[in-house]
Amino acid sequence: MKETKFVQELKLKSPKAYSTLLDQYEQKVFSTCISFVPNREDAEDIAQDVFVEVFNSIKKFKGDSKLSTWIYKITTNKCLEFIRKKNTKKRFAFLQSITGNAIPIDKTDYFTEVNHPGILLENKELNATLFKAINNLPESQTVVFTLHKIDGKSYQEVAEITGKSLSSVESIMFRAKKNLKKILENFYKNEY
Repeated sequence: MKETKFVQELKLKSPKAYSTLLDQYEQKVFSTCISFVPNREDAEDIAQDVFVEVFNSIKKFKGDSKLSTWIYKITTNKCLEFIRKKNTKKRFAFLQSITGNAIPIDKTDYFTEVNHPGILLENKELNATLFKAINNLPESQTVVFTLHKIDGKSYQEVAEITGKSLSSVESIMFRAKKNLKKILENFYKNEY
């Protein structure tokens, strides 16, 4: 089915079109979610939110980009939204601990997905360290690095998803690698 006709079917709320959309994108969206948030339950929840958003806002899709690009934009935004909320909760817990009103913090390992398709590391600690380092990059660098290096998108696809120029994406990627190297060097200096 041609994309324009497919989008029309989605806008008309065709159950068959929704089913096709899920078949085509469910695994891809989940893979992107787990690239940003390496915890299976959270990634599944975010993926669900992505499809709710796609279903609710398909009428706003103008066709300026490919449908897949639009879906990846929504996915990236939902992941960043989740990360921001999680970081806000961490800061809140920290503030409570200094004021003496601490809430017990869950100390279980958050990074449960060791076998992520984009990262094949044998050591669970290395995996967690890498994801923590990536999440310490500035947001634009986290997005570009995750979409390109972990999710396997080309620079061109990353440019389309983020709405940045190709040269801008390449520049951000360069800075991300440089900053990531610094973060990891500091981490290992302090560890050993």
